[in-house]
Amino acid sequence: MLIRDTFTDKSVIGKLYLNGAFYGHSLELPWKDNKKSVSCVPKGVYEVEKRNTNKSKYKYEHLHIKGVPNRELILVHVGNYPKNSKGCILVGNTRALNFVGESRKAFYKLMYDLGSFEKIELIIKNR
Repeated sequence: MLIRDTFTDKSVIGKLYLNGAFYGHSLELPWKDNKKSVSCVPKGVYEVEKRNTNKSKYKYEHLHIKGVPNRELILVHVGNYPKNSKGCILVGNTRALNFVGESRKAFYKLMYDLGSFEKIELIIKNR
């Protein structure tokens, strides 16, 4: 579950929960009517799958959020600043204004902890 709690003109920051326990922080672009490459993902429930690296510019396995209305290839990947996202979700262990820190560490821990889950569901809410 991702619960967004900080909204600025540059980003949306939230808290990520795994199986009900606080897990880390998220950073997305601000809400801009779900426009491709410039907006965060709409609130809702989404299926997430692990995505093979040979299908992307990212040279590591990452997460693909499926079923986002009028959008494709929304990912969860490594990055620290809004400029690192084109509508995707970035994860981190720390946070500040328009920033998540230790993103690579947080991302690889998330991928490890998700293990071999075949079905992953992401619930996105605004606080």
